[in-house]
Amino acid sequence: MSQHLPNLQYLDPELLQKLGDLELIAREVVEGLRAGSHRSPLKGFSTEFAHHRQYVPGDPIRDLDWRVFGRTERYYTKLYEAETNFDCYILMDASSSMSYGSGKVSKLEYSKYLASALSYLILNQRDSVGLSVFDSEVRAHLPPRSTMSIILQIEKILREIKPTPKTSVAKQLNDIAMQIKRRSFVILISDLLSDADDVISGLQRLRYSGHNVVVFHTLDEYELNFPFKGTYQFNALESDDELITQPEKIRKEYMENLNKYLESLQDGCVRSGVDYTLVNTSTPLDLLLSEYLENRSLNMMGPSVGAR
Repeated sequence: MSQHLPNLQYLDPELLQKLGDLELIAREVVEGLRAGSHRSPLKGFSTEFAHHRQYVPGDPIRDLDWRVFGRTERYYTKLYEAETNFDCYILMDASSSMSYGSGKVSKLEYSKYLASALSYLILNQRDSVGLSVFDSEVRAHLPPRSTMSIILQIEKILREIKPTPKTSVAKQLNDIAMQIKRRSFVILISDLLSDADDVISGLQRLRYSGHNVVVFHTLDEYELNFPFKGTYQFNALESDDELITQPEKIRKEYMENLNKYLESLQDGCVRSGVDYTLVNTSTPLDLLLSEYLENRSLNMMGPSVGAR
């Protein structure tokens, strides 16, 4: 493909919407992470700690194991290896609530870009990736494969997604836990507008089955900060309910309930060993992935230099 994106530091969601080509976006985002000024170590999703070897000049400082240094006063580098033929399942919520967007990019559109970029990243690691799109049931499913041709199939499915009224996150997590036969990675992209306990229960089912689970909790800027002013009619996206009110009068209660809900989800994920990331859809996609991969790398390394 000869077309290239402009040489920008970050890829703004509204720019991505104008470009439209999901495969191009995915490829450029991942290559940008490799070569950009905000580069991150692409250790990837299927990387596991293997063993140590003594540090030699030129080894990345970030891979030093400071806990070993504290015991031995010698520098050792942590080495990693990728499991072969690792399967990754991307689960994407396509219910009506995902169609909300305060700007030009809805949660659903942003999730499409994220799913495409993750797919490209995983395939570049020579792992297998598959996609399931769901609301109250699975609407499309591609089993994991490791050939680049699956990117075109993923793009076709994502382009044809039409939001539908209801969702059942917990049910879909339970169903896929029963379907996956080998230890895998499961990446959930959803606004998780469901009962927090039900969502955590579904995630725990996947963890109990031995899978690594990653959650990208995708919410709009206005959902996270509720900056509405004046008089508004709020329409529920997955029911016929509506509310006419002055947002300033309910903002405090809304933010308290939102924060309580987010804390419940985050705490439940931590207790269950689930990798949780809150996504604001106003965040440039490559910045989101760069920060996520950096945090993942730091978590794999253990204590930082300052914690020595």
